[in-house]
Amino acid sequence: MIKHHDQILLDKQPIFTKLSVQNPLNESLSLPSDACYLYIEEGEGQALFKPANIVADAGTVILSTCGLTVGSMISAQSAGAMDSIIVHFNNDLLQWAFEGDKPALWEELQTPVNQYLVQNAASQLVKFYFESIAQLFLNKAALTKSLLKLKLREIVLLLLQTDNSEAVRQIIKSLFSERTFTFKEIVDAHIFTPITIESLAQLTHYSLTTFKRKFKETYGTPPGKYLIDKRLEKVAESLRITDESVSQIGYEWGFDSPEHLSRAFKKKFGVSPSSYRVDFSVK
Repeated sequence: MIKHHDQILLDKQPIFTKLSVQNPLNESLSLPSDACYLYIEEGEGQALFKPANIVADAGTVILSTCGLTVGSMISAQSAGAMDSIIVHFNNDLLQWAFEGDKPALWEELQTPVNQYLVQNAASQLVKFYFESIAQLFLNKAALTKSLLKLKLREIVLLLLQTDNSEAVRQIIKSLFSERTFTFKEIVDAHIFTPITIESLAQLTHYSLTTFKRKFKETYGTPPGKYLIDKRLEKVAESLRITDESVSQIGYEWGFDSPEHLSRAFKKKFGVSPSSYRVDFSVK
């Protein structure tokens, strides 16, 4: 259930959300935004999204290219409690906050964003930032547009100078990007990510039917077969040269579960991933 759900709005759009949940939820959770940044104040270490190894650990932050992704991720938890504060990044509010200019340290993207969900330990500066946001919820009468503009600018600038995650910087850069990418550039950037064909079609701005037709024209084979074959080639390579677990290798190369990987791998190579590794090590 949702134990607590409070928002700070700007021009009727959410800019900050304070959320406390006890799963399983009996309702869907809507977090509308072009991207969002979630700070976990309290969590029980429960899995939020297994393919990307996202868990509810206190003191960590999750950046997503889509607020709906985070909303569905929280709603899908089977158990566990979590308290969090969320920053909503909406493109029009970002343009307002930076007065139509680009933020300092921003650079135009050279390649499409290919990691849409990132979790890191919160730096001390980020922790201080979210402590200040928690205080805003306790003092809503003191809120002004100027103050909210400063807080939105502050977190964007903090994330653009993040030292330990290029993926975080890429997502923030994308919010201000004016560059467009070709169909093939977008597809190639997501071949090894746990993304569905439906989501990939959305990223390329095509209907599912048109996407499948254009994909076959571009790559010479249907998207489902092409993506599976490319991912399985990488899985096989990793089994040969690393000691990582089979499940972790599967997640790294875009398979959403060990069972999915095992079925697809055996269909292509005739043996399970574990047997393939053993057979290769014997040769």
